[in-house]
Amino acid sequence: MAKPLIFRFSERLKKIRRDKGVTLEELGFRSGLHKNYLSDVECGRRNISLKAVEKLAKGLEVDPHELFLPIE
Repeated sequence: MAKPLIFRFSERLKKIRRDKGVTLEELGFRSGLHKNYLSDVECGRRNISLKAVEKLAKGLEVDPHELFLPIE
């Protein structure tokens, strides 16, 4: 059975952030989202709005759809 979308999203977000060498604090600064909120999103404890997805994508300099792609 596939993992729920919230966990697949959180894993992908964490992978992209780490691959780019960005800390949670830096991503928070870039996206305008608090680092504690981002930590909860990466752990799958928070649902995220599409507005927040857009902010994260901009902060990571990726297209929003890339946050939903499966981890290879």
